[in-house]
Amino acid sequence: MTDYQQVLDELVAGKRQEYEVTPADAFEFQRQLRTYEKRQDITGRALRGGTIIYRRQDLTD
Repeated sequence: MTDYQQVLDELVAGKRQEYEVTPADAFEFQRQLRTYEKRQDITGRALRGGTIIYRRQDLTD
């Protein structure tokens, strides 16, 4: 199981450029994101097919 808390920390810290979430993992990732204290620093872009790419807010175009 993926440690989404660590993924979110890495996104905010800039250690990770982006993180791709598949539809199968979307519910669990969203559950973790909703309780993450710096969630306003992360944004997601939905792709066709249900995959979502999450990035730090200042890295989006």
